[in-house]
Amino acid sequence: MSGRDGAFRGPSRRAVVAGASALVTSGASTVASAAPGAIAVSGPIAGKPVLALGSYDLGAFGYVVEEFFLSGAARSFRATTPLEVDGRWKAEPTGQTAAYTTRIVVVRPAQPARFNGSVVLEWLNVSGGRDGCPDWTMAHREILRSGGAYVGVSAQRVGIEGGPSLNTSSAPLKKADPERYATLSHPGDAYAYDMFSDAGRVARGQGSAKVLGALSAKQVLAMGESQSAAYLTTYVNAIDPLARVFDGFLIHSRAGVVAPVEGGSFGTMANMPVGIRIRTDVRAPVLTVLTETDVLGMIRPGFSAPTGYWTARQPDSDRLRTWEVPGTAHADTYMVAAGVLDAGPDSLPRVAAAALPKLEVSGMKLDKLPNSSLAHPFVLTAGYAALVRWVQTGKAPVRGEPIQTLPPAGAGENATLVVDEHGNAKGGVRNPWLDVPTARLAGSGNSGGGFAFLIGVTEPFDRAKMASLYPGGRSDYLKRFDQALGSAIEAGFILAADRDDIRTLAELMYPA
Repeated sequence: MSGRDGAFRGPSRRAVVAGASALVTSGASTVASAAPGAIAVSGPIAGKPVLALGSYDLGAFGYVVEEFFLSGAARSFRATTPLEVDGRWKAEPTGQTAAYTTRIVVVRPAQPARFNGSVVLEWLNVSGGRDGCPDWTMAHREILRSGGAYVGVSAQRVGIEGGPSLNTSSAPLKKADPERYATLSHPGDAYAYDMFSDAGRVARGQGSAKVLGALSAKQVLAMGESQSAAYLTTYVNAIDPLARVFDGFLIHSRAGVVAPVEGGSFGTMANMPVGIRIRTDVRAPVLTVLTETDVLGMIRPGFSAPTGYWTARQPDSDRLRTWEVPGTAHADTYMVAAGVLDAGPDSLPRVAAAALPKLEVSGMKLDKLPNSSLAHPFVLTAGYAALVRWVQTGKAPVRGEPIQTLPPAGAGENATLVVDEHGNAKGGVRNPWLDVPTARLAGSGNSGGGFAFLIGVTEPFDRAKMASLYPGGRSDYLKRFDQALGSAIEAGFILAADRDDIRTLAELMYPA
């Protein structure tokens, strides 16, 4: 892998051996008190952190993975104005503080010369009952390729202590490794916003404990997916005007409802207004990336009305961009199965095999084939790169069109998609998986175990339809796919550096 030519390359055989020991750095634990804020930083902690960063060796890419414990006294907040849907909220500390000890996982270039100056903090997702890093899974190609640094933050209580989730069999940190994480303590999600701010301050170098080693961050970004995106939206609207820690935000797969200012479990969002937008006077750039699932949404238990992002749509501005990606699912085969295998060209056959739709994926038995579009990870990757460039240079990302929808038929009803002759959504960020289709790709409509309602659907075209669309067979399809891929790259929604790998995946995943 080289950051010079832009290609995402897997490590050589020599590099795999030479870099194997660099995956986790161990050594004497150090503790430093960081002021202001009195954030104590312990680490790096010897051994391997509990976080599914991938099945590849990051040391072979010239990266170091280290875990640190952060301790401090976090504040809780309250809204001081009504929570209107325009998002222009005012908040203040309640005056209550609570002691906490959480952890962060740092993934950084081993050599300062490789660092591009940007570090992104992911608000780790806890909807599955443990810390997950979906945004790392989706964007790791560009983070590694560009020389960026990454920090996964255990911001919410469920990831540390356990609690309500979509997967009751998952183990939070204190159960996954009781000895390693015995000292962690989370006082509740009312304090999660301040804890996340503290992690951002530490990434900026506050205090004498340098969690980035010899690196010095020039830009500190934040990102989060799904439930984490709901918290980040509230963070942007209510907390960021006070904290002023982050230089930009990537909000991935949010809905029309967001987290309460006072925190709380995922279910407490039922008490929030529907259709909440990003405040128009946002301080730092915000890029929102949405799947078809997120845009259309669903009527969830506890809600009397639809909660899809369509209820919260708003125009782009000089500090806000929104990309809606049709034919994609909130959780797809890349996110739940293939992404953890993606280590560059040598891994693509395994990635393609894992991304192909199957009725059982990651232990879930589904009633329909899951969504297998690769538009989701590759557009999200381009979005991450666009945010970094936006913050570094001031050049805003390209504007995206919304997915075409029809308004609801009546009160309490959902919007509906406008579809083409294949049943695929019109509008939105166009991509070759929809413009040169081999299936109907939808963001909803599945059922079965676990989070099947988020995994979408793939309905492959039959042999006759494929022959009609692509009379020349595979070569005909790939020629047209290449043209559509070039258009998406030219438009700015897919990175040119991913062209070759995307083309290889298209060939590998062509229906037999």
